[in-house]
Amino acid sequence: MATTVVDVPQTRAPSSIERWYVLILMCLIYSINIADRYVVSTVLEPIRLELKLNDAGVAFLTGVPLALFYVSFGIPISWLADRSNRRNILAASLVIWSAFTALCGTSRSYWQFLASRIGVGVGEAGGTPPSTAIVSDCFPPQRRPMAMTVLALGAPIGAWLGADMAGAVAHAFSWRAAFLALGVPGLVVGLIVYFTVREPARGCLDARVDDVKPTLWDSLKFLWRQRAAFHVVMGGGVCALWGWGLIYWTPTFLQRAYSLDVGQAGAVTGNIHLWGGSIATVATAWLLSRRFMSDPRRVVWLLAGGVAATTVPSLLAYWTHTLWVSKLMFCVFIPAIYFYIGPCFGLLNNLAPCHMRNMFIAICLLVANILNLIVAPWVVGMLSDWFAAGHATDAESLRAALMVLAPTGFWAAYHLYLASRTIVEDQARAIGYTKSWSP
Repeated sequence: MATTVVDVPQTRAPSSIERWYVLILMCLIYSINIADRYVVSTVLEPIRLELKLNDAGVAFLTGVPLALFYVSFGIPISWLADRSNRRNILAASLVIWSAFTALCGTSRSYWQFLASRIGVGVGEAGGTPPSTAIVSDCFPPQRRPMAMTVLALGAPIGAWLGADMAGAVAHAFSWRAAFLALGVPGLVVGLIVYFTVREPARGCLDARVDDVKPTLWDSLKFLWRQRAAFHVVMGGGVCALWGWGLIYWTPTFLQRAYSLDVGQAGAVTGNIHLWGGSIATVATAWLLSRRFMSDPRRVVWLLAGGVAATTVPSLLAYWTHTLWVSKLMFCVFIPAIYFYIGPCFGLLNNLAPCHMRNMFIAICLLVANILNLIVAPWVVGMLSDWFAAGHATDAESLRAALMVLAPTGFWAAYHLYLASRTIVEDQARAIGYTKSWSP
């Protein structure tokens, strides 16, 4: 792939006000994305009971169709976004997935719900890659991990919306109302994106700008050569398997283990998602904005250490039979499923030339969503059915299944540590940014 070093006119870069407006709006979109995707976990038990499904069946219905179409459309949509207007793709995708989220709430049969979840998956495939690529052209390389961490603040906000708010709406009205409450506002935000966001010039803040538009094969080959990018993709993906896989089943587990209703179960973790996740994300953003964190090796060391340290409480949260102990472990574990998201996005955008950024993020999301929306829900559901040994699934069968999944956090931490070995050289190869710290 040919590259050229250019001096990009400063007038092409967004102003300070514009870049922060775009960042805050992208954070809001990510909140809607997470809420619309994971609201189903809050109302999983009511859906299962109404449609008369077992654990594996409801996991397949609510997770697998969305994930399959998300990952199937994610690569071609991101390939298109690397070549065309990212703002337009983002706005259209947001409108599509929000409309289908609302349609989930009007579904009256298994097949109607299945079709609506497929529509959500197709729309969400065009959400995060264009968002992160637009933000990358609003902030210089050394500030991208920080900016992406601010964007990732949308994850705890979205999880709170999908857990606490959706749980309250479902308890007051019905599980269908929760989908309507989250889907309709996204239609309005889609119009705001289209009419107020300007498409930034690609690579306007990079030291090196690629002068060709690579093929899909070129992007895949370059990612494979970027060993740090491979390990960041795998580390982020396994983090999603570990953290979001556990969270997917947590409301159902709380309802079974402690006889909580759907609103009470959502409230147990809802505030931890909002406050714990937000504090962890903001603290990470602040830390990454410090000068000594300009070395990317320190970023992946931070991520590896944090994930490894919080894997133990993620296991204890499901092992204990005491609700207050479980809540205490959630207070430690749940914030950890957020703090890695923004830094991983920022690192990948620095490990990819500007015409490959959508593709790198799409591949990262492909791996993450296969693991946390297909593998984790379905495998946990099947294990729960298996541990039930022919009887109806209950709290103990689900507890055992979740405890099989919890230790995978150590696997994620190992990949993130391995990224530190080549990340400085790989970053220089991609964008010409060589800032590093020597021990």
